[in-house]
Amino acid sequence: MIGHPVSTPSLVPLDVAQLDRWWDFDQPAASEAKFREELAALPGESSARLELMTQIARAQGLQRRFDDAHATLDGVEAALAGQPARVSVRCLLERGRAYNSSRQPDRAVPLFRAALDQARAAGEDFLAIDAAHMLGIAAPPPERLDWNLEAVKLTERTSDARSRRWLASLYNNIGWTYHERRDYARALEYFEKALPAWEERASAGAIRAAKWSIARALRSLGRNDEAWTRQTALLAEAEKAGAPAGYVCEELGELALAHGDAAAAKPWFARAYAALSADASFAANEPQRLARLKTLGGDR
Repeated sequence: MIGHPVSTPSLVPLDVAQLDRWWDFDQPAASEAKFREELAALPGESSARLELMTQIARAQGLQRRFDDAHATLDGVEAALAGQPARVSVRCLLERGRAYNSSRQPDRAVPLFRAALDQARAAGEDFLAIDAAHMLGIAAPPPERLDWNLEAVKLTERTSDARSRRWLASLYNNIGWTYHERRDYARALEYFEKALPAWEERASAGAIRAAKWSIARALRSLGRNDEAWTRQTALLAEAEKAGAPAGYVCEELGELALAHGDAAAAKPWFARAYAALSADASFAANEPQRLARLKTLGGDR
């Protein structure tokens, strides 16, 4: 991995090991609060401060506070002169994520492409992989698989251990791209590859999501009994951890419905609706799916 020489204390990069510890993607408001607490200890317009501001913008976007996210990034952009490439790359990435999450992928894609080009030129492997991974999400559907596979190549070539952690997300994204193409067997293959990669990262929520994806692909393959066994085990696991289980309940409803038992499916859909209607992101991005859950759960 090629780095930039550090000439002054103000150009010292953000400590990414600390950043990883501070981030809780399931609790973006708490993450934002932590970032603001740490921001107070960093000198004004230092590289580390500007990088951390981009992460505040990311946390704001995850809370669907997109105007706030863009305002935060405007502040970063105004101070980019003389900063290392990684600061600009982070700004481009988070601006793109804010646009993509607010359903403006046409504005996001050029930013992700610029981030990828700049990160590659600067030898910023982790950020280059992030940009390619985001293109695998935001680019037009026919291009997504190629971008995800390009991100895998970048990941496999890097010597940076932190960058190699991207494999878990990439396998997951490739799995969903194949699933969208109705190539369910290939989707299952990648979901099964993603699970041990998530287990290496010891992220309980991501591990549960990976298990859910495997079971979902099994349903698409018509292997409903196996899917039911996996989803019920996952429900018990989530309940024991006090974790949300709306998606699991939705799948249990779908499996009961596939078995021809609408009466058994109804309470599962009702539970799924109760959980997922409280999820602002789901409600904003999946209105038809949420309406279906409401109807099948008996609340017309």
